[in-house]
Amino acid sequence: MNERLRAALAGKGLTYEQVSEHVRVDPKTVARWVADDERIPHRRHRLAIASLVMKDEEFLWPGLVEQSTRSAGPSNVEVVGLYPTRGAVPYPLWLSLFSDAKEHVDVLAFAGLFLLDTHPELADLIAAKSREGVAVRLLLGDPASEAVRQRGEDEGIGEGMAQRCRMALRYLAPALREPGVELRLHRTTLYNSIYRGDDVLLINQHVYGSGAPANPVLHLQRLPGGRLFSTYEASFERVWEKADPLIAAQLVASMSGG
Repeated sequence: MNERLRAALAGKGLTYEQVSEHVRVDPKTVARWVADDERIPHRRHRLAIASLVMKDEEFLWPGLVEQSTRSAGPSNVEVVGLYPTRGAVPYPLWLSLFSDAKEHVDVLAFAGLFLLDTHPELADLIAAKSREGVAVRLLLGDPASEAVRQRGEDEGIGEGMAQRCRMALRYLAPALREPGVELRLHRTTLYNSIYRGDDVLLINQHVYGSGAPANPVLHLQRLPGGRLFSTYEASFERVWEKADPLIAAQLVASMSGG
């Protein structure tokens, strides 16, 4: 049984007949795809279903990873996609990092305000995932830091970068009240913004003099033997260890008047 495919279809409330109409195959064929986890459809059918349920084809058919690994090597297969700009990334993919997470959510950014602007309920979603047992770690820029000031200068928005950091903290207030949500403010040079949901990473590259929305985004999936995912994971951990949770607690308290 292909449990991932079955769960993805059920999650969207799709019947085999509806899927068959979308993919243009017999409903019995769809049933066989679900019943046999070793049966992998043709690529055009896989892509059609993956788009329909908003999941990666490698997630729905893990056997594809084994095939690709034999020909390309684990680190190559870790790269699910590369988007030319942050705006080119489908927003459901950003949201799935939080909504689909079962164990971990990690964010390293200065503000990450675009997520909160696009999905105002994101703080409530993060709070809910925390109550379900998901470990959430948020690493945002210290508005008073030299790193944030310099990024504002580099992007031509000056104090606007520090203001964005403060706005993000205000929007995140419902999540920050949850004991399972950890916040730290960092003062490091931000080479990449890192967004992780379990074994999926979205890496927003940063280009000097260019705002983050105009820069590329790398989409990675953790695989056994791969090195790319672990490289960015280690980068997050280094920043996390250097960041001071006390600074974050003091700033949040001052913003709430406590």
